[in-house]
Amino acid sequence: MIGKKIDVERLDLERMKEKTTENPGILPYGHHSGSALIKPEDKGKITGRAVAAMHSQTDMQMSQIYQQMQLLADQAKKIQARIEVSERIYQASIAFEPLINHHYFLYQKSDGTDFMSMIAPEEWGRKKDFAEFIAEIKLLADHTWDILRENT
Repeated sequence: MIGKKIDVERLDLERMKEKTTENPGILPYGHHSGSALIKPEDKGKITGRAVAAMHSQTDMQMSQIYQQMQLLADQAKKIQARIEVSERIYQASIAFEPLINHHYFLYQKSDGTDFMSMIAPEEWGRKKDFAEFIAEIKLLADHTWDILRENT
């Protein structure tokens, strides 16, 4: 290789020292021509993807929480309905002691009073003692009543 000779006297070694490092792996750029290509990242694109992923994940979690709240609200409505029907049943005329997990039938007489019977509406025959069948019910262990079928 033929070229100019380097004049060592004109070299500024202090300035050249500033352009080198003992740990080239920590430089934010390639330190020689064979180094891997280092491209600056588009921080806006990275942030945009992260925010979109975050929104997607939190939306999914909020949807799950909403479904759980809806389930709890439905359960609360069912309990409230059991309380209401239980209050009506306990105000009705009951000529026997109801047993837990047995089926009974709630009727309304023509004078508007309620009574409970062990006889289903289809079992009464010709002499029915009621004006309207209200519901088939079952006594639960907490002494509330579950409606099994209603007269609609």
